[in-house]
Amino acid sequence: MIEIGQTSFEREVIDSSSDVPVLVDFWAPWCGPCRVLGPMLERLERDYGGRFRLAKVNSDQSPELAAQFRVRSIPYVVAFIDGEPVDAFVGALPESQLREFIDRLLPNPSEAERRKARRLAEQGQLAEAVAALRAAIALDPNAAPAHLDLAEILLERLPAPVDDARLSEAERALAAVGAAARADPRWEALNTRLASLKKAAAGPDRRQLQARVEADPADLQARVALAQWHIARREFEPALAQLIEVVERDRAFADDVGRRTMLAVFDLASQHPQLVSQYRRRLAAALNR
Repeated sequence: MIEIGQTSFEREVIDSSSDVPVLVDFWAPWCGPCRVLGPMLERLERDYGGRFRLAKVNSDQSPELAAQFRVRSIPYVVAFIDGEPVDAFVGALPESQLREFIDRLLPNPSEAERRKARRLAEQGQLAEAVAALRAAIALDPNAAPAHLDLAEILLERLPAPVDDARLSEAERALAAVGAAARADPRWEALNTRLASLKKAAAGPDRRQLQARVEADPADLQARVALAQWHIARREFEPALAQLIEVVERDRAFADDVGRRTMLAVFDLASQHPQLVSQYRRRLAAALNR
């Protein structure tokens, strides 16, 4: 349990709720029901062993927070997950109802491991994050977000080179994602990255592909392969330059591979918004001419 105010709210509630649910208890010393609810919440926080966090706001000392959350009556408890208020109640509930309220908020064990992995990855502990994601998948083999997180670390965040073992594990993770979850643009982007790494490892080198393109600018297969070579090395601008040529020369080539791969690269290159914006405009112009 922690006492918070306006200055610590962002850190102790918004940021912390990315790791575990945070219950914010608005109370005041003169409030009789608050003196009943507060100790129950504190005991339950101990009983649950850190699976949720309790933050208490003295409404008299932090009227700005009480006004922000439109507190009309106390005790008033607001639950936060991932920085957002997701549920609330007013009054001193009996313990059985409190437990029901808390249990609805708690992630399942697999999701808890996934959240742990995200926290570790943010701290740069990538090997430990991979271990946590493997545990999440062992607990729930159908946990699509955990599979995607694992593939992303294996393909994007661990140091180069991406060896055969990492490629194989990432391929298994992406293959385990069900059809519905494959609508997530992240799946398409990671699948494109995987295909690029595999093709780059098995195919011609860049000089051979560049020579083919220079000898025959209409060799669209060579342009696609050259784009894949660049994608494998996260060289997104030259990859997009080749792909837009494919779209402009033959939109239908290889089942629209130029456009589809560009869309995946836009997601992979999301940290380069100017580059993505530039090629989105060129793609739109090519499709609408």
